[in-house]
Amino acid sequence: MVLFKKVGKALAALGNNKVAERLQGGAFIEEEFTTIHGNKIAASNEGIIYAGIDELNGYLFLETIVVSRLNIKTFNGATLKFSGEADFTLASDTQEIESDFSNASNQYTTQVSFDITKDEIQLIKEKKYDTVIFEFKKKSLTLHRPE
Repeated sequence: MVLFKKVGKALAALGNNKVAERLQGGAFIEEEFTTIHGNKIAASNEGIIYAGIDELNGYLFLETIVVSRLNIKTFNGATLKFSGEADFTLASDTQEIESDFSNASNQYTTQVSFDITKDEIQLIKEKKYDTVIFEFKKKSLTLHRPE
C-alpha cells in the first residue's frame, strides 16, 4: 500500500492531475478558490461570482471572477443584473470574454470587468440585492446573494 502511495506522489509531481486530486482530495480545489481576490457576491448550484472594486484613472470597475461549469466565450460582452431592493444592470468593460478551464476543479473560471458607479458600489456593499443574473449571448447564470 505504501508503495502505491509513493508511486502516486511521483506521478502527481510529474503533472498527473487525476492522481493529484485523489491524493489531495477536495482540499486542493478549496485552496485554489481561496486565493481568488475579492468577495463572494452571489452563488448557486450553477456557479459563484467573486468581485472586487478597482480604480483606473478615476474610472471605477467591478472586477469579477465567475466560476461555473459553463464555458463562456463571446465577442458581444456580458451584463450583470442585480435585482431585489435595488435593481440595476452593469455592462462589461470589454466585448471579448473567454473562460479558462481548471483541471483541479473541473470548472471554468471567467474574468470579467464591469463599469460601475459609486452609488452602485454602495448598493452592493449594503447588499440591496437578492439575485444576480450574469448574461452573455443567449445564456444566463442566476445566482443569489449569500447570507
